[in-house]
Amino acid sequence: MIEKDYYYIDKTLLIKDILEKGGQVNLFTRPRRFGKTLALTMLRTFFEAEIDRNGALKDNRHYFDGMKIMEAGEEYTRHLGQYPVIFLSLKSAKQPNFGMAYEMLKRQIKDEFDRHAYVLKTDALDEVAKERYRKICDLSAGPEEYAAALAFLSKCLEQYHDKKTIILLDEYDVPLENSYFQGFYDEMIQFIRSLFESALKTNESLEFAIITGCLRISKESIFTGLNNLEIISILNRQFAESFGFTQTEAEQILMDYGLEQRKQEMKEWYDGYLFGEVEVYNPWSVINYVKTAVFDEHAFPKPYWSNTSSNSIVKELVQHADSKVKKEIEHLIADGTIEKQVHDAESNLVNSSGAQNELSARRFFEINETKPQAQVEFSEKNILDYAGMDIWNFLFFTGYLKAVSQRFEGDTTYLTMKIPNAEIRYIYRNTIQEWFEQKIKVWDFAPMYKAIFQGDAEGFERMVKQQLSGSISYFDSEEQFYHGFLLGLLRPLQDYEVVSNRESGDGRPDIELKPYDELKPAVILEIKHVKQFPQMENGCREALKQIEEKRYAEGLLEEGYHTVMKYGICFCRKSCRIVVDV
Repeated sequence: MIEKDYYYIDKTLLIKDILEKGGQVNLFTRPRRFGKTLALTMLRTFFEAEIDRNGALKDNRHYFDGMKIMEAGEEYTRHLGQYPVIFLSLKSAKQPNFGMAYEMLKRQIKDEFDRHAYVLKTDALDEVAKERYRKICDLSAGPEEYAAALAFLSKCLEQYHDKKTIILLDEYDVPLENSYFQGFYDEMIQFIRSLFESALKTNESLEFAIITGCLRISKESIFTGLNNLEIISILNRQFAESFGFTQTEAEQILMDYGLEQRKQEMKEWYDGYLFGEVEVYNPWSVINYVKTAVFDEHAFPKPYWSNTSSNSIVKELVQHADSKVKKEIEHLIADGTIEKQVHDAESNLVNSSGAQNELSARRFFEINETKPQAQVEFSEKNILDYAGMDIWNFLFFTGYLKAVSQRFEGDTTYLTMKIPNAEIRYIYRNTIQEWFEQKIKVWDFAPMYKAIFQGDAEGFERMVKQQLSGSISYFDSEEQFYHGFLLGLLRPLQDYEVVSNRESGDGRPDIELKPYDELKPAVILEIKHVKQFPQMENGCREALKQIEEKRYAEGLLEEGYHTVMKYGICFCRKSCRIVVDV
């Protein structure tokens, strides 16, 4: 980025903060695409005593010319280029089975050993250590050697440099999250636990370690006995400005690219996160938004972040939500807030310093090792039983909700949360729409269609209510939502064209069902929405009255249809009333 003169926002004071405030092992949890990997490469470039192919020490000082860290003082700059550094990303372990995931991790470890192979050209290592080193490099070592590889490499580097080693681990939670969903969690957790314990717990060659990921995995799972672990989540005030773009930084980008007029739009779409007490923009979305706007001044904002990962947790929440959770989702999408407990009890997998657990409900039952694996009952009911407590915390820590305020009741912390911005609201809506369409594909709507064409308003109404009770609505425009909801139910209809808001008579009926066989009845559906249940009957009558006054049926009769059925449909929250005029 520096050599090619890319736009770079100076986050180098993270170096100063780590030297001042960091522990020996620091775990940073931040949402995806918030700059974690870039931060680690910056740390490696600063701290590493990097050796080139000729065995000479590289001078990386020029990368930091003009950066804030160079103005922080000699007590910080004296650390530049002084340490051996191990950098390992675990994201390559996202594979369909343990064999492939393990092989990819071995190759990542091998690559890091190859990067430091200069140690083999000296007398710093004895022949036994060199032989062990070579076996790891040629992928012929046994599983126990790779499980202890980071500890071994840090010892080799300390012997060569006469300095303890810094270890940087990126995407540490990817192997565990993926292995759970792929069904080989038990095998993966054993390897990762061994890798981490040897590198971070019993490693006398360790200067300090930085670990990054999205999730706060159970301490009992992979950090057993690691008393020197500091967990820095988005609730922590320290390091709050190190990831993501602050308000000042976001505004500066717009100024530098002549896009000041887009300030409010960018804020509505990509701002809203709160790290500690610092307002933060999604950096991935801001970068893409600015890039698009530079080349197309008429471009609209897009949900760039939604395409960077599967958003599977939102989908899981929607699919398995009970009526209470669905109501809370609806409230959030309508710009409301919810208050939920942040778990701070050891039984809920919190570390000794009180850092909050950030596991999803589904992961809790597999990663919690207070029970043997065989005793952990896993089902949709488990998810729902635990979702009300924990899944909201997961959504918060992974960027799908933001904190508005917090309160303390005894030793319990409660967060008031809401959807941070328009981009995340789009993800919820899009996920809900996708889920609803998938649900429709497997539902048998034949009885409902039969009721419609037989003039059975009660049967039609009963089945629409059944679908409403299991749906999740979003209320930007209530009538628009119900219109879309009904269109979704009618989309699978065979032998009919489903027409929406097309001119007929003196207006535009909400929905028309036009048969390809003109001898079959055509149908007009007019939709109303009311705020109170007693008004629903009048709403239906108003809908039928509108059909008559606007002469909607005349358009269909002029097209040659012999019979036109007219339905007045009125919605109120999760209920509806349907009246027919044949």
